[in-house]
Amino acid sequence: MSDRLAAAVTELVAALRDEIAIERRPSNREADRLLSIEQAARALGIGRTALYSEIGAGRIRSVKVGRRRLVPSSAITEVASGQE
Repeated sequence: MSDRLAAAVTELVAALRDEIAIERRPSNREADRLLSIEQAARALGIGRTALYSEIGAGRIRSVKVGRRRLVPSSAITEVASGQE
């Protein structure tokens, strides 16, 4: 292997190690909890019907898990901070 190729491989390995180390660091961000419609409505201080209206209008994110509609806790944070 030529010196130039060996240097390039060494540099690549070092870069990959740095990247893996960054990915393994614990995140400061809390894991996103999925809230029931009742929990999300209570957190927002609105009723279930109003929450469903907001979800239908696309102003609040939600996910469907089986037959249940759940709201990520980050969606509540977005609405509360006006980041919609």
